[in-house]
Amino acid sequence: MSKNIDRKALLLYAVTDRAWLGGRTLAHDVEEALKGGATMLQLREKELPYEEFLAEAFEIKALCAKYCVPFIINDSVEIALACDADGIHIGQSDMEALKVREKLGPDKIIGVSAQTVEQAVLAEESGADYLGVGAVFTTSTKKDADFVPYDMLKAICSAVSIPVVAIGGIYADNIEKLAGAGINGVALVSAIFAERDIRTATEEMRRLSEKIIKSEAEE
Repeated sequence: MSKNIDRKALLLYAVTDRAWLGGRTLAHDVEEALKGGATMLQLREKELPYEEFLAEAFEIKALCAKYCVPFIINDSVEIALACDADGIHIGQSDMEALKVREKLGPDKIIGVSAQTVEQAVLAEESGADYLGVGAVFTTSTKKDADFVPYDMLKAICSAVSIPVVAIGGIYADNIEKLAGAGINGVALVSAIFAERDIRTATEEMRRLSEKIIKSEAEE
């Protein structure tokens, strides 16, 4: 069992996307999500040059510290090390979890994407602290995302002892379909950052996530 992450931190895991900024700053939108009750924040940047990414990482890290929320970098070990982030999230095509652990040390959070039981078990054995499993629904955010059906999500949750967060196409109108799978929370992109009122949208998704996680605990 991971000592690096509190399962409750995965309840509402916000993942950034600058596609919907519309003239606002990412820091503004992130703070709105944090005010709305996001419990964890991943900074995801695929296009920014290193120096801009690093400067942004320091800015978002400070916001997360203000709200006592773990700050995670997507993919980039270099950025995670340079800004001393709380952890990193890596995909199946990125550096192996064992190598990431060697670079980051024993106390940082490592999340790994998984789509199968085999990938999930290997990630846990390699030192992952949590799993991101998806896409559990079709998603416009990540065009190449593999679909993970409910039964596979449930099988992955049963196969590992580390916490699991579901990701991919999760919105207010379908989140309750994930109840009973064994997840510890949901990771959201457009359900938060594409909304006109980010804070209110986050509050609503937090309420719905708490509802399905509570039902898990009561079973």
